[in-house]
Amino acid sequence: MTLSNPVDSKADAPWRVAADIGGTFTDVIALGPDARIVPMKVLSTPPDFGTGVIDGVTASMTAAGIAAGDISAVLHATTVATNAILEMEGARTALVTTKGFRDVLELGRLRRPLLYDLSWKKPTPLARRRHRYEIDQRIHADGHIDTAIDFDELDALARRLDADGIEALAVCLINAHVQPEEERAVARRLEELLPHVYVTTSVDISPEPGEYERSSTAVVNSYIGTVVHSYVTELGRTLRERGIDAPFSIMQSSGGLLDAASVVERPVQIIESGPAAGVIAVQKLAQLLDLNNVVAFDMGGTTAKASLIENGQPFLANDYEVGGGMNITRSMGKGAGYTVRVPSIDIAEVGAGGGSIIGVDSAGALHVGPGSAGSRPGPACYGQGGERPTLTDANVVLGYLNPESIAGGRVAIQPELAAKVLSAVSDRVETDPGVIARGAYEVAISNMTKAVKAVTSERGRDPREATMVAFGGAGPLYGAALARELGIKTVIVPVHTGLFSSLGLLVADSEYQTVTPFRAEHLTLERFANEFEELAASVTEHLGSEGVSIDRILDMRYHGQRFDLRIPLPAGDIDDALLHEVRQRFHAEHLKTYGRSGTDDLVEIVNIRVRGFVPNKITIDQALALADTDPGRRRERICRFDTPVSTPVISRAHLTRTPEAGPLVIEDMDSTTLVPPGTTAHLDEYNNIIISWTDIEVTA
Repeated sequence: MTLSNPVDSKADAPWRVAADIGGTFTDVIALGPDARIVPMKVLSTPPDFGTGVIDGVTASMTAAGIAAGDISAVLHATTVATNAILEMEGARTALVTTKGFRDVLELGRLRRPLLYDLSWKKPTPLARRRHRYEIDQRIHADGHIDTAIDFDELDALARRLDADGIEALAVCLINAHVQPEEERAVARRLEELLPHVYVTTSVDISPEPGEYERSSTAVVNSYIGTVVHSYVTELGRTLRERGIDAPFSIMQSSGGLLDAASVVERPVQIIESGPAAGVIAVQKLAQLLDLNNVVAFDMGGTTAKASLIENGQPFLANDYEVGGGMNITRSMGKGAGYTVRVPSIDIAEVGAGGGSIIGVDSAGALHVGPGSAGSRPGPACYGQGGERPTLTDANVVLGYLNPESIAGGRVAIQPELAAKVLSAVSDRVETDPGVIARGAYEVAISNMTKAVKAVTSERGRDPREATMVAFGGAGPLYGAALARELGIKTVIVPVHTGLFSSLGLLVADSEYQTVTPFRAEHLTLERFANEFEELAASVTEHLGSEGVSIDRILDMRYHGQRFDLRIPLPAGDIDDALLHEVRQRFHAEHLKTYGRSGTDDLVEIVNIRVRGFVPNKITIDQALALADTDPGRRRERICRFDTPVSTPVISRAHLTRTPEAGPLVIEDMDSTTLVPPGTTAHLDEYNNIIISWTDIEVTA
C-alpha cells in the first residue's frame, strides 16, 4: 500500500472508504460517484482489530458492487494506540536522560485527581525505574553545553540496553529544546548500535520547555511505537493482498488526516484518533448549518464523549492525559494518567456506553460503568454469552431498541436474555427490572452531564447557548434527555449518525503541525516573522501538495502562570498593530475562560505554532443524502418513560418538515433515536432529525 499524502488519491478510482473502530462495532462508510453512500456496521474483533476493518471494508465493497481497483483512498480512525496504553501491552521501553533526572517521570507535576482518596496510587511509569538510564551530559537553559556527549559511554549504554531486552527507547535530555542537535546525536548513535529498537527523540515529538511533559510524551510515543507500526504495516499488507493499492491515511488527535508513514514515526499523534473524527464531522456540519456554538455528543459501545465547537472551530488542547481511566485535557483532575503533549481536540470522556455494565453497590445504589462488556461477549441480549447487564440490555427492556435486531439486521437481539440479567440486579434491591432499567438510563445521563460541563461551563461557556449534535451508536438514544438536563433546547441527529465518525474521515482535511519555543531572539519583529515563515515552509514541504493553507498560532499566558491559551494570529504582516490585536484576543479569551484578565505588560508568548492543512474537496453535504427507501409501516411499541407509554416506531423517512410530537422511536440502520415526551421532531433540508424541547426557553 502506498504510504503517501491522502490527497494524492487515484484519479481513476471513484470510491473512498472510511473505517472507524469502536469498542463494540467497527463502522465503515464507502463514498462513491454522485454522492452515493454505502454504510456498514460489523462487530469489532479484539484483540485483532484489523480483522474487523477488513471485514467491514469487504462487506461495504460487496454492498456497493465495486472492485478493489475502484477505491481511491482508505481513511482510518483507530483505537490501537489507546488500547496499548490502557491494557499495558506496549513495548519494553527505556528512557535515556541527563544525569540526575532519572525520576522526572515519577515526580511529574505532583497532582492528585482524587484529592481525598487516600487509596489512590499514581500509575506505574511506562518506563520502569530500572529501565531509566542516565548519561553524563548537560545542556544549560541558554543552550550552552556544559558536558559534551561521551560516545564511549553511549556504546557501553547500548550494550546494557541490549542485555536488558529493551524494545523501544526514548531520549530526552534536559534543555534539549534549545540545543536539539545534541539530543539527536545521542539518538542516532543508539539507533546505529541497536537497529532493532524503536527510538524516539523528544525534540522531534515535543520540542517545547517542560522536561516532564517532553519526557512523558517521548516515552508514550516509544511505548506504543512498535504496536502501531505492526498494526499499520499489517493492515496495509492485508489491504494490498485484497487488491486495494490506494493511499492510506489515519486520523490524528488534532482532527486532521496524516499519511500512514508519518503516523508510524509519530504514533503519539493518533491516541485520540476515533473521537477526533467524530468532532470533525460535527464541525463540518456546524459550518454547513451556520451554527456558532455546538456541543458534539458521541456515545458508542464503551464511552461517551463531549466536545465544544465555537465559531465553527473545535477547541484544541496542547496536552492531555491518557491511561487514567479516561483521557483528560483540562488542568483540573489531571495526574491520573500519562501526559501527552501533542495537539489534540479538547474532548471529555466518561465510561458510559451501550456496553457499560450496570451494577448495585453494597449500599444498594445503582451505578453504570466504567466497565464495559465490549463486543465480546457484549451485552447479554446479543446472545454471545454475556452474563452481566448493560445499558443496551436496559434499553431493550425499556422498549427503546428493536427487540429483534439492530445494525441493519446484522446483530440479533434476544430480549429475554436482557430481562434475565436485569432481573438478577432487580432481585437484589427488590424492585421491578423496568425500574432498574430506567434508573440505569438516568444514572448514565448524570454521568454524561459531567463530560458536557467539562467542555462548556468549566471553560466559561454556558451550555444553554449551544445546540447539541448527538451521534454514535447510542448517542441519539440519550441526546434529548441529556440536553434537557443541561438546558439545551435543540438536538440534531444527523444522517448516518451511528457511523458519523467514519463520515468525519471522509470530509476531514489533511494536516500537519509543528511548533518551536519562543526565544529571546524572537523579540525583533523581523526574526519573529522569519520563524513563522520557516515553520510554514517546513509544514508545506511535509504535506507535499499544492493548495496548502497555513494557520499561525501563539501559545500565550500571563507572567508567572503555569498554563497557556492558544491564540490564532490574524492574517497580515507581523507588526506592532497585529501583535496588539493578538494581545487583545488573549485578554478576551482569558476573561471568558477564567473570569479575569490582566494588562499588556504581563502577557508573554510561550510557543510559536504553525498548522498546515489541505482542504478536503469532499464536503459534508455530499454525504447527507437520504437513500430513497420504502419507509415501511408505522408500528407501536410499549416504551417506559416515567410510566409505560405506547410509542410510535418509525423510520427517518416518515418524518417531514412539520414537527411531530413525541414520544417517538426512530430506527435507522446504524442507530436508534429516542424522541421523549415533551419534544417534537422534524427533518431539515439535509435530512437531519431536529429534536426540540417545547418547555425550555431559549437563552438570550
